[in-house]
Amino acid sequence: MEKPQSLVVVSAPTKAGEEFILQLIRNDIPFAAIANNRAERERLCRIGAKHIIMLDTADEQTWIIPEFSVSKVFLFESSLNLCCRYLRICRTWTSDPIYVVTHSSNPRLIYKGLGATFVLHTNNNNVSFLLSSLVG
Repeated sequence: MEKPQSLVVVSAPTKAGEEFILQLIRNDIPFAAIANNRAERERLCRIGAKHIIMLDTADEQTWIIPEFSVSKVFLFESSLNLCCRYLRICRTWTSDPIYVVTHSSNPRLIYKGLGATFVLHTNNNNVSFLLSSLVG
């Protein structure tokens, strides 16, 4: 029996997150995107996401493990609260690295304490350097 393919999981509420998704598409790297409302899901579909994980971050009963294997996770922060919730959820899905990409100066220890492997601060929307963690 063939092992199911692992997908990278991305939360992309920022321009940098959208750029990262476009780079995944261009490089044929399979991924799933996280959305927590219909407008977000529609925006992700418009930029090319084929697999969308809908999460109600306020209802822990909806935090089920996806039907596919999750590899690395990339969370682009637009809100400390939402990013923390996504981090708590995604850490239960994988033991692979979780990257939090932020423009803010929120304390990295909060994200580390919730299970982030790497907290990357950038003021640039070009995050192509993240692709090197997926290929090779």
